[in-house]
Formats: sequence, structure tokens, C-alpha cells
Amino acid sequence: MGMSCKLRLVLLLWLWHAALAGAQVFRVATYNVENYVEDPGAARPIKPPEARAKVCASIVALNPDVIALQEMGSTNALLELQAAVKKSGLDLPFWDHITGYDTNIHLALLSRFPIVARHPHTNESFLLNGRRFYVSRGLMEDEIQVNAHFKFALIAAHLKSRLASAIADEQEWREEEAAVLRRIVDARLAADPGQPLVVLGDLNDTKDSRTLKIILGRANTSLFDTRPAERNSNGPPPPDDLARLRQSTWTEYYSKEDVYSRVDYILISSGFQRDWLSAGTYILNSPDWGGASDHRPLVAAFRSE
Repeated sequence: MGMSCKLRLVLLLWLWHAALAGAQVFRVATYNVENYVEDPGAARPIKPPEARAKVCASIVALNPDVIALQEMGSTNALLELQAAVKKSGLDLPFWDHITGYDTNIHLALLSRFPIVARHPHTNESFLLNGRRFYVSRGLMEDEIQVNAHFKFALIAAHLKSRLASAIADEQEWREEEAAVLRRIVDARLAADPGQPLVVLGDLNDTKDSRTLKIILGRANTSLFDTRPAERNSNGPPPPDDLARLRQSTWTEYYSKEDVYSRVDYILISSGFQRDWLSAGTYILNSPDWGGASDHRPLVAAFRSE
């Protein structure tokens, strides 16, 4: 789906060379699945079967080992999706699902590897203009065991949308949620700045925003932006910097403003950079992407010796 035979061959050769070098390659993805809701009693519309099938097909085409999901419905919806991707040949037996202040859409995770520790943040709050707010969808913090010798931490987020709110400025709201996320990152990296950590999800802001600057941080605990981009159908990413910068990196279509933006990210700690494989990091470019969601999924590849 959205990938030429030639590009598939390039990826297979890359994986083969990594295997020869004694490395285990694994892929971590994120995808806002746009109201994957199946409960008639929910405040959001039920996602049509055709759209759910396209979400499944997109995930199978991406072939992740771990995928963070935003705007997931209930646990029943997650298990339905898990069963659908398994039927299509992708078995992700381990899962997580959290409920924050917003009880209609949730953060979720599917994984090929065991989730050995869960640290859900479902009651985080902050003061804005003298009023207490809660991080609407919570923040998911899990530890994932890739093999006997390698484990990494994952923090998934879905920050406040760009829709205007009657109770607070949406930009300030999102920045406060970003500050909560950054405190969780700092707490995890305080003891060991070199540990492998990925922070990913729908951050609902662009790369030069204050939201992203807060999350990326500075100095020893700063995060690195892997910046997935569309794959060139004729081969691997271009070698020169200017051509790479001009690759298409948008992840969401915002219909209200008729704008395509990069608001979904895969950020990693300095301790994960040495394991990161830029050649296996990209946005899935599918002709019918919009039938599944208003976002496109993105994936980053890593190597575990």
C-alpha cells in the first residue's frame, strides 16, 4: 500500500545487511486514527467500517513492531483493531490503553514485544489563568522489552487540539500540557540521561512553536527530532541536506483552514540516537490515506545489538 516494488526491495536489502551485522531491527510508529470509535453511546460519531478497514491496512503496510495510537475509542475498539491487523498478518499481542479527562477518545498502544512496566499519567493537572485544567487525554509511559538485552521507554501524547475553546486560549492550554509532558521526560532522564527513550504522538503544533520547544528541551536531556518524510518511490532518501529538507513531511490535513501540517512526531533521547536508523524512518505515503484518518502514520527504525 503506497510503496513501490523497488522501494520494498531497497528496504529488504537494508534489513538483510542489518541482520548480517548481528543487529535486531525494530520499528516504532505513531498514528492518530481519527475517532476510532465503535460505541453508539460515545459523544463522537462511530467510525465507519470502511474507514476502520483502511486504518488496519495502513498499519499493516507500515509493519511496525510497536505503534502508539491517538483518538482510539474504548478497549473494545482497540481489541477489534488488534484482531483485524492480526488477521491481515501482523501480530501485535501486547497492548495498553489509558483514559484521561476526556472519556471519549484515548491513547493506546499495540506491541509485538512485552510491555514490562506501565506508568500511566491520567490525572495530571495545571493552573491556567487561575483555573485548574487536566491533561485531556493523559500521557502514556511504558517500558518495552525488545529482547533479553534491550529495553526502551516510550511516552505517548495527544495534546490539546487547535480548535478554539470558550474556557481558555487553546495555544496556552497546549503549552501547559507540553510543560507537563516535559516534566515527565525530565523525571525519567534525570537518573540516566543516556537511556533509550522515544516521545511520540500528535502534539498538535508545528516545529517552531513554543509547544515543541518546551518538549524538545535543552542540554543533556534534550530530545532529537527524527523528522520522518515521505519515501521517494524510486529509492532511498536523497543524500544532500537541501533535498532532504524539501521532502514532504506533513502528517495532518486540517480541513477548517485547508492546511497540511507536520503535527505528529517521533522524538528520541540522546541515548536512543546511536540506535536510530534514518533509512528506516518515514511517513507512509498512501494514495487513499484520507479514507482512514485526517493524519498519516509515521515510523522510525532502530537497531538493537
